[in-house]
Amino acid sequence: MNDVFAIEGGIMLLVEFVLLAVKIFAFVNSLLFSAEAYDAAGKLTKPAWCLILGLGLVLQLLLIGSPISLLNIAFTIAAFVYLADVRPALTGLRRR
Repeated sequence: MNDVFAIEGGIMLLVEFVLLAVKIFAFVNSLLFSAEAYDAAGKLTKPAWCLILGLGLVLQLLLIGSPISLLNIAFTIAAFVYLADVRPALTGLRRR
């Protein structure tokens, strides 16, 4: 029975690190684009995205051991929305 709990703990730790990596990548990536790019793409402003993603990252670091809490899930969804919708729109504006 203890093996089941050890496996569950290992999986939760892996999920925690993956979500942390996603949030770090999304936050750092949001800092790389100019505020004008966010406006040109018709997305939420740069300070708003940086605040949302930064809060999510800080919360993940402070609430270690709880990757499935309600706040953590909300900020994880925000990071995935940024990566799936905002980031492609911002990269599409870059000159090639």
